[in-house]
Amino acid sequence: MNEIITDIKSLHQETLNNLKSSKANNTIRAYRSDFKDFGIFCARHGFDSLPSEPKIVSLYLTHLSKNSKISTIRRRLVSISIVHRLKGHYLDTKHPIIIENLMGIRRVKGSAQKGKKPLLISHLKSIINVIDEQITDEIKKSRDKTLILIGFGGGFRRSELISIDHEDLEFVQEGLKINIKRSKTDQFGEGMMKGIPYFQNELYCPVKNLKKWLKLSEIKSGPIFRRFSKGLSLTKNRLTDQSVVLLIKNYLELGGIDNLNYSGHSLRSGFATVAAESGADERSIMAMTGHKTTQMVRRYIKEANIFKNNALNKIKI
Repeated sequence: MNEIITDIKSLHQETLNNLKSSKANNTIRAYRSDFKDFGIFCARHGFDSLPSEPKIVSLYLTHLSKNSKISTIRRRLVSISIVHRLKGHYLDTKHPIIIENLMGIRRVKGSAQKGKKPLLISHLKSIINVIDEQITDEIKKSRDKTLILIGFGGGFRRSELISIDHEDLEFVQEGLKINIKRSKTDQFGEGMMKGIPYFQNELYCPVKNLKKWLKLSEIKSGPIFRRFSKGLSLTKNRLTDQSVVLLIKNYLELGGIDNLNYSGHSLRSGFATVAAESGADERSIMAMTGHKTTQMVRRYIKEANIFKNNALNKIKI
């Protein structure tokens, strides 16, 4: 009997571990953060947050609509639903009071999403030139240039970029192969390989800059993008994804470029936009970025061709 109880406890713990592992850590944190905000709203108005009911959730969505984007409102609804499900409660998110309210919010706010600006070639070159002009140690400049060039050249998400280890790199005759162990759209860790060829201009070549960075830093294993201490000593600690954002914004500002609507995603969207402008098809862009659907890639292509295929080009004035 004791063995059966022990086995059940073991299975119970293993099941809990599986549930935790079914989602990426960032996703779990997002669920918690979203539900916490819903909980604060409910507490403030005397409602129960768990379990809740469609009428209360609909009121919360209306509350959010004052200051939040449609994408944020949808994500909050998903988070509330998932937390209910994980806790063994049923919440009808297809209830008319929720669906009709969302449709009304969309009509009032509009559903078009305004993404972060892509980092285009001119911006990329400006950033690299600005970094070279800084009065600081060469090792710091080398890291920052390499981070931005590899991020752009590989169409990386910032979480993928900072997760690259020395063991993931393979230099070949054509350039560089990078093994991506896990990404946002690869929750089961199947992995993918990205290839970055040599650029003609060595100053802006991701592969050449990476080789220089690895030589200067003497990194032989572990994270390739690491933090510096205050005395500019290189630590063993991996950079955070927020560091990528701050670096991009800082160097854009130093280059005299308004950095307001740029983020870490600007490297990824910049690659896709520039590739589309250069005539790359959606399949080859997706092979590099790792997009699983064509929806976002087609949006990049559409924006890249907004002037190229403009009907006004046919009008002679």
